Amino acid sequence: MRVAITGAGAVGRSIARELIDNGHQVLLIDKSPSAIRPERVAHAEWLLADSCELSSLEEAELDKCDVVIAATGDDKANLVTSLLAKTEFGVPRTVARVNHPNNEWLFTEAWGVDVNVSTPRIMSALVEEAVSVGDLVRLFTFRQGNANLVEMTLPPESPYVGTPSGLVPLPDNCSLVTILRDGQVYTPTGDQPLEAGDELLFVCPTEIEEELEALLSPRDRRS
Repeated sequence: MRVAITGAGAVGRSIARELIDNGHQVLLIDKSPSAIRPERVAHAEWLLADSCELSSLEEAELDKCDVVIAATGDDKANLVTSLLAKTEFGVPRTVARVNHPNNEWLFTEAWGVDVNVSTPRIMSALVEEAVSVGDLVRLFTFRQGNANLVEMTLPPESPYVGTPSGLVPLPDNCSLVTILRDGQVYTPTGDQPLEAGDELLFVCPTEIEEELEALLSPRDRRS
């Protein structure tokens, strides 16, 4: 897979190394001459260019990329890059970094963004996930599918402790995808009983999150 990453700072370089280690072809793009340091990611291609300029993206041959990751520290640049990648070059998948939480609402398909990555939101979700038992925590939003990846640590008082996962009457359009237990990852088989303390990962639309939470962890939420 060919991936273009705009922004060759610490974030962009880290992503590039990870992708290269996984066998992908990576192009790093940055408009700052001081950022072009090929020795930092030796197996990547490097290009000195402004990703907000159409001519620069043509030089980068973005039409041959499977994914574009806009990872600069400038939200405006990340939005423009994503929009050009999607509308002018037909890149199948765009991922954009959100630097300032107040700008997150802009990072949608209307601006060519398939997936936005907001560091403050991710950190907040991870904190909630670590301390919350019986509360549904949204970890990730799949923009194109109008669905979310959500997590719940099953509380001891849940009526479904000991119930085979396949017999839990989940809401329509909701799927249990993974059970995390004692440091192990389990694929739900349908006959596997749920245990108190299980971390359950679901994919479901936003509108049924409250229903799912009430089903697995019923309690008086007015207090």
